[in-house]
Amino acid sequence: MALPVAFFAVFFAWPVAAIVSRGLKADGVWQFGRIADVVTQPDIRHVLWFTTWQALASTALTLLLALPAAHVFARLDFPGKQLLRAVVTVPFVLPTVVVGTAFLALVGHGGLLDDLWDVRLDTTVWAILLAHVFFNYAVVVRTVGGLWAQLDPRQEQAARMLGASPLTAWRKVTLPALAPAVAAAALMVFLFTFTSFGVVQILGGPTFSTLEVEIYRQTSELFDLSTAAVLTLVQFVAVGAILAVHAWTVRRRESALRLVDPKVTARRPRGAGQWGLLAGVLLTVVLLLVLPLAVLVQRSLDAPGLGYYRALTDADGGTFLVAPLHAVWTSLEYAVAATAIALVIGGLAAAALARRDAGRLVRGFDALLMLPLGVSAVTVGFGFLIALDRPPLDLRQSWILVPLAQALVGAPFVVRTMLPVLRAVDGRLREAAAVLGASPWRVWREVDLPLVRRALLIAAGFAFAVSLGEFGATVFIARPDNPTLPVAVARLLSRPGELNYGQAMALSTILMVVCAAALLLLERLRTDRTGEF
Repeated sequence: MALPVAFFAVFFAWPVAAIVSRGLKADGVWQFGRIADVVTQPDIRHVLWFTTWQALASTALTLLLALPAAHVFARLDFPGKQLLRAVVTVPFVLPTVVVGTAFLALVGHGGLLDDLWDVRLDTTVWAILLAHVFFNYAVVVRTVGGLWAQLDPRQEQAARMLGASPLTAWRKVTLPALAPAVAAAALMVFLFTFTSFGVVQILGGPTFSTLEVEIYRQTSELFDLSTAAVLTLVQFVAVGAILAVHAWTVRRRESALRLVDPKVTARRPRGAGQWGLLAGVLLTVVLLLVLPLAVLVQRSLDAPGLGYYRALTDADGGTFLVAPLHAVWTSLEYAVAATAIALVIGGLAAAALARRDAGRLVRGFDALLMLPLGVSAVTVGFGFLIALDRPPLDLRQSWILVPLAQALVGAPFVVRTMLPVLRAVDGRLREAAAVLGASPWRVWREVDLPLVRRALLIAAGFAFAVSLGEFGATVFIARPDNPTLPVAVARLLSRPGELNYGQAMALSTILMVVCAAALLLLERLRTDRTGEF
């Protein structure tokens, strides 16, 4: 645990504490009264209300649209099911900047709906809500669907034989068993939408702002660190409460159900109802998930002769110090470095947490590992600049700063992927190897590594995809001569002109293809057929 604890202390706790301290201290005295002053401001109250309201609405809309798909994946078997599973999951690993750009191409000014029917949603909250559903659809499908596939269908069949209607049997038998999974998925969707940044930054404009966007505005535009610090504390408390509820829900889910092999629960669709449900889910996937990405690709090809892609090779001194295409190689290099760091930190943490003799303090660290996913990435990025500005850790001019920030987000995915597999390894195998004289390193190399190799590769893929798309912290610390893909897309969208817009679409398409390729590789490597993250 020594290295993971040191890593999170130096590169997460210290930067967050530094920016909060800088904002709430005046002449060495803590100004806690500033908290009440900030949260009672009308504009801040509006931000808090919109952040909470849109997260609740996004969560409800996601559940409404995704639960039928969870049933289809759990109970129906049909040709192309694995391909459809990959298509559904692609949006989850896409960067939020790409998601925002895709919906901008669909519903924004000059978008598909604007061209066809003069309909624009970029100035309404509906564009944000639909983008959040797009992004979180797979969370519900795979989390709830994974458990649903393992529920014994004979319980519901018994209720039907006793005279219950299909709806009553589902409401009285299946829904209570699914409730912990539904609650866990809902909490995760709420967490992701409550801390939304890239989607709201691109689609919300000056009208709508979440806590994360407001922290960015107060920090980078208004230079009001005091207000930003208060908002960071508010978000930290809210995220901590969400994660505590999520951890309790997961514990209920792991201990309350008796599960069966998911391979025996899926059947070919029978009857008009099941075929109609399957058709409805396919239509939803096409309109909600495939269409925005297809429009994104189409917009990137608007210029004759791949003009927008060719323009990426030209240096534009107005936006970048290098050619925009350089961001592709920069992002790949940073993502590889961040993946290596995340694998080391996350792998060590998972190994420690997997020990059956782990103490309560070690188990408590498991919950803390999730905090970087919910705490303001903007705060972390700006905190890097404030905290890591003097020897022996003056990293402001170092290239490693970006991979370190990306690894903070990737490490929790590594832990979540590897921990179940490590816990499943029979401890007697390690004990037998030790009795035969193997060193601890050789025990790991000869016993654990062959068993967790696939999980390690899956964890690496997730960390790589997440690192590619990290935006909130990177926007502060990426150097002008080495922008990452999400930062480059955001800068191009912030400048007027058709060429800048087209280049943003082209870069987003490239980023989407790279992330989708990583996801498809994960699908081939998956060892958990329940489909859970």
